[in-house]
Amino acid sequence: MKNTYFDLIDQSFYFPQEGFDLRDDYLSFHGISLKYLIEKYDTPFRFIYLPKISDQIKKAKNLFNRAIKNYGYRGVYNYCYCTKCNHFHHVISEALKQKVDLETSSAFDIDLILNLYSEGKLDKNRIVVHNGYKTDEYLRKIFDLQDAGFKNSIIILDSIRELDRINALTTEERKVKIGLRMAINEQAQSAYYTSRLGIRHTEMIDFFHKNIKGRKNIEFKMLHFFVDSGIKDTLYYWGEFQKALNLYIELKKECETLESFNLGGGFPIRNHLGFEYNYEYMINEIIKSIKEACDKEGVHEPDIYTEFGRYTVGESGAIIFKVLEQKKQNDTETWYIIDNSLMNTIPDAWSIHEKFILLPINKWDNEYQRVNIGGISCDHSDYYNSEDLNQEVLLPKVDDNDPEPLYLGFFHTGAYQDSISGYGGIKHCLIPSPKHVIIDRDERGNTVDYVYREEQSVMEMFKILGYKKPNNQEVKL
Repeated sequence: MKNTYFDLIDQSFYFPQEGFDLRDDYLSFHGISLKYLIEKYDTPFRFIYLPKISDQIKKAKNLFNRAIKNYGYRGVYNYCYCTKCNHFHHVISEALKQKVDLETSSAFDIDLILNLYSEGKLDKNRIVVHNGYKTDEYLRKIFDLQDAGFKNSIIILDSIRELDRINALTTEERKVKIGLRMAINEQAQSAYYTSRLGIRHTEMIDFFHKNIKGRKNIEFKMLHFFVDSGIKDTLYYWGEFQKALNLYIELKKECETLESFNLGGGFPIRNHLGFEYNYEYMINEIIKSIKEACDKEGVHEPDIYTEFGRYTVGESGAIIFKVLEQKKQNDTETWYIIDNSLMNTIPDAWSIHEKFILLPINKWDNEYQRVNIGGISCDHSDYYNSEDLNQEVLLPKVDDNDPEPLYLGFFHTGAYQDSISGYGGIKHCLIPSPKHVIIDRDERGNTVDYVYREEQSVMEMFKILGYKKPNNQEVKL
């Protein structure tokens, strides 16, 4: 009976597959030797492979533009990157190479955009969609951005009162481009019925007539909606989509300046080796549905916007750990203790039970066993034990006498992990953030890698906590 880890994967999934292969008995990721990275940087470390970001953007743009051409659709497609998903300079710079537009969520995002502009990364014609709750500071900075020459800046109203704050902070002479976000009804298993984000669709028409129509300084440009569970071929998604589309058509009949339909984010990424999603089918259905509905009602098709964050950067990232010790706590449970904390480095897995692709880097010819993965923090919740193979983590067995440790990789972790855990800050049990490695390719296609930031030091943590530099000579036991 075949029972090596390679046989398990080979019999369960198509392997090799996009992004993953074995080279000299070690796992590779997008052609990058993980053995080379481990030998060069040691563990733990996280890395991001920048070319994958551009690949994802090109893929979505090509599929949308192909569908637009095939259906004779008269609107255009605009790809926005959500800065909140990953704020790092190298990430946004890579996305901007593909001429993406941007979506912001807070006041500091405006400073980020101005910084990128000063470096020549984007020009003032770039479309910027402003989501999130609009504090006075956020609105002032949006107006500063517009005063700096960014004329394609669109403020998406998340509530009715945000228009009052806009009116209070600006003058009648300023022309403000706005969009309206439609609040969706959540899925049945949600703890609440209607999302707190956006304006109820039953109030939208009345709000438009009373507060927007006829206002010379308010230009209504976009209808926005976002389904939290993502763009999926389900009755729930198509129901919310159709509700938003019908609302767009009704508003379009009343407002000539309305020209854009924003689908929000929601394209899924691969979180296990058996992942299947027909991006082309979903895009074609979206384009066809909008085209048919608009033709039926005699209105011009809208420009389509998406705000892809996780889809853009998620599959570009990975975190590599070393198994420090194997612990058999009873007859049926085996623990692999890794050299960092899962709570700190992959908070999505701990807090909302997000799944990632988990694979060993080496020892694929060993037999496999069911294990729990534990971090080195003192918290009982610092573990990972759920994978798509029967809700179990199955990994190669390790021999305690083997001088080479087992290395593990969590893949497609490029979105949100640093934002949620607080990059460079204080972590649980004062476990340091691992080193951060950037991987790119030069003009000839050769791999280029470097350390963006070393592992967090004691003094970096002490500085945040307010401690002085320790003097070992003064310490007496």
